[in-house]
Amino acid sequence: MNNQPITTSMAEAEREKLILDHIPLLHHVVGRMCFDLPGSIERDDLLGFGMLGLIMAADSFEPERGLQFSTYAFSRIRGSVLDGLRRMDFLPRGRREKVRALDRVLRNLEQQKGQPPAIEEIAEELNCSAEELDEVMHSARIAGCISLDDGPSIELVQMLTDPRSEDPVGSAEWEEMKRLLIDVIDELPEQEKLVITLYYGEELLLKEIGEVLDLTESRVSQIHTRALYRMNRAIRSALGAPEAV
Repeated sequence: MNNQPITTSMAEAEREKLILDHIPLLHHVVGRMCFDLPGSIERDDLLGFGMLGLIMAADSFEPERGLQFSTYAFSRIRGSVLDGLRRMDFLPRGRREKVRALDRVLRNLEQQKGQPPAIEEIAEELNCSAEELDEVMHSARIAGCISLDDGPSIELVQMLTDPRSEDPVGSAEWEEMKRLLIDVIDELPEQEKLVITLYYGEELLLKEIGEVLDLTESRVSQIHTRALYRMNRAIRSALGAPEAV
């Protein structure tokens, strides 16, 4: 009986150490999530959601399965942040309406032209500035990540998602996509190219990229989303997007 409290105490100490040792991972995950959030939600809110995920990961981790804790915790932290935002219903009604308008315009212009429209064409159709469009597109991306019930269409979400190949690394299709991505990134406007390079190549946090470019973290998030749209549009054009119906 004397051994039981010691065992429990040791297990609790190991759990606490596991959590504390991975606080940097928590900050890294939250810092890499491209979210331009309304003023009612602070970065500390995201860290709080993520901490719940880290704690749950520590409580349910089974080392005998051979998975590194950092790998296991990464997805739990990110999922907890998304769940927290989903519960908060963070997207204001006015912004939801603008996302729906963006969805309609994108769909209509693509049907007319047979390919996704340029950003400038979307802004003209919506009668808004480039900066205003950046905000709406980024809201659409967040709503898509969180999978809101009344969120944007899958077509719009795909245009704002990181381009990736589902083919195995080393396959001919994967190599083709890698070469295409290099070409597409090289054709981006300079500011967008720099954000993409720093985010994916150097793996900097959004705050760090903002410091390099003398921009706010929110603005970096918006530029990142705009760059993703341009990249997906260019990739679809290069690969031959299916004709609109």
